[in-house]
Amino acid sequence: MTGLNENPILKLKVTCAYVSSVQVFLLMYNRNNSMEKVCIFIDGANFYHIVLKKLGVQEIDFDFEKFANFLANGRQIIKFGKRFYVGTVREDANNPRSIEAMSKQTSLFTRLRSYEWEIKTSKLRRKKERIVIDDRVTDYKNLLKKGIKQIEFTRWREKGIDVKLAVDLIVGAIDNQYDTAIIVSSDQDIIPAIDWVKYRRRKKIEYIGFSIMYKDKYGIEDNTEPSLSMIGHSNIKRILVASDLNPFVGPTVLKLL
Repeated sequence: MTGLNENPILKLKVTCAYVSSVQVFLLMYNRNNSMEKVCIFIDGANFYHIVLKKLGVQEIDFDFEKFANFLANGRQIIKFGKRFYVGTVREDANNPRSIEAMSKQTSLFTRLRSYEWEIKTSKLRRKKERIVIDDRVTDYKNLLKKGIKQIEFTRWREKGIDVKLAVDLIVGAIDNQYDTAIIVSSDQDIIPAIDWVKYRRRKKIEYIGFSIMYKDKYGIEDNTEPSLSMIGHSNIKRILVASDLNPFVGPTVLKLL
């Protein structure tokens, strides 16, 4: 009786089946390994001031994890590829608002870390600022008639957040951690870093901009528009409006939008 290895027809069938299985395996392997890798960079303060604040939404009520998956859109988010940059709130025992703000930020950080977000912080620094009342100020004539020549106020400013984001952007490109950097920030200070990873490391930059109509309590328009400079330096541009963000807002806040 002729053995299997001695039968040329059966041998051909077995060989073809083996080759076919290898081809399918290699096809699946290459498909999985060729999936685009993304890293998401969110400038927390920038996002709050140009988006959330104008929507009347607190950071603690925004689902950043769901938002990140929406931005990735089926692409592979690398390990530690969800990065949140923000200045840390300082607690002032004589200021109840600072105590509440710190409590909310602590809760936000706890939630983000539970989803393996990488949080980069800097200390907020207090700075006194002055506004001189002149023709650049709305209704300046009435203010001057009332004897108001200047306004002094104190505000908190974060230092070094843009530098930390830029460094992570460059290091990730050098280490070939990602194919595309998804940037949720309109801070133009990071453009030199963007250009470096684009042209020196051939990485793609995906800019997430926003277009939101807003009027303050005095009826003065302060709309959010996407940064033209960021658009010009990016490979991919996605502009989101208020309705695009509704799915990521808690149900109690959503009723107010």
